[in-house]
Amino acid sequence: MISTRALGLLVGFAADRLWADPQRLHPVAGFGTAAAALERSTYRDTRAAGVLHVGLLVGGAVGTGWLAHRAAGRSPTADALAVSASTWAVCGGTSLARVGGQMADRLDAGDLEAARALLPSLCGRDASVLDSDGLARAALESIAENTADATVAALFWGGLAGAPGLLGYRAVNTLDAMVGHRSPRYANFGWAAARLDDVANYLPARATAALTVVLAPLVGGRPADARRAWRRDAAAHPSPNAGPVEASMAGALGVMLGGRTEYMYGVQERPRLGDGPAPTATDLRRAVRMSVAVQTASAVGSAFLAVALRQGGLLLRRQLGLLRR
Repeated sequence: MISTRALGLLVGFAADRLWADPQRLHPVAGFGTAAAALERSTYRDTRAAGVLHVGLLVGGAVGTGWLAHRAAGRSPTADALAVSASTWAVCGGTSLARVGGQMADRLDAGDLEAARALLPSLCGRDASVLDSDGLARAALESIAENTADATVAALFWGGLAGAPGLLGYRAVNTLDAMVGHRSPRYANFGWAAARLDDVANYLPARATAALTVVLAPLVGGRPADARRAWRRDAAAHPSPNAGPVEASMAGALGVMLGGRTEYMYGVQERPRLGDGPAPTATDLRRAVRMSVAVQTASAVGSAFLAVALRQGGLLLRRQLGLLRR
């Protein structure tokens, strides 16, 4: 029998596929506004201040999810609604795919100015210095990484912990995007957000890479190539979680990612991932198709995780009940 948590995850994922992110009063945007306001009080150029900042905000998000679960009480319908609403609120996979498609359209049309204007919707790179190939590569790398961040990880934590897991994970990931980068202001203050995000995404990133390997034929790729790029190249990436998902995507598409990467706060020389030519708009469209396939597979997998945990919990309670007799 399907659990209410599993049902809520599937309904919430379907809502994201149908309607994408809420266009008004987006809860994640509201959380970001609250986090920025709190930062004015908590900011110090120390790791301890960053730990406090993250603890308050993530604790508040988890607490909100727990209160929603408690408010549902013993009503399976209310609990499923809480999980589905949380899933819809925190999953951004459909918006990610749509923006990736729009970027490919603009690159195909040769409208680089429009493509540069769209890039901030995907990542924080300095679009002004990028040509068509650079924009395609930046967008494709963002699609790969954010497939894990925006959907797979959220669904994983939802399957594991329901609404508290969904809201807590999205708080962690949002804070990493806000303060977890290596700029002078956030090198210390953002340390806790970045490290906590690494931990929260460790298993989901590898699940994303594994699904990319399995689903490579859907975009004309070979699982062996995706697996080889993951094993050979991922560890060289500065991010322990972006490495597997970007390398496996590069291998599945038969392109090369990495190289000079310019942000507003500085330049990084990223390792080369995969073999082949630089990605084009056509490859970006293939990456979008892969992203949607991986997201769908992860929704089903997370629902199975929720069912397995429920069945395991019921079995454990029965065994404890027998021991008490």
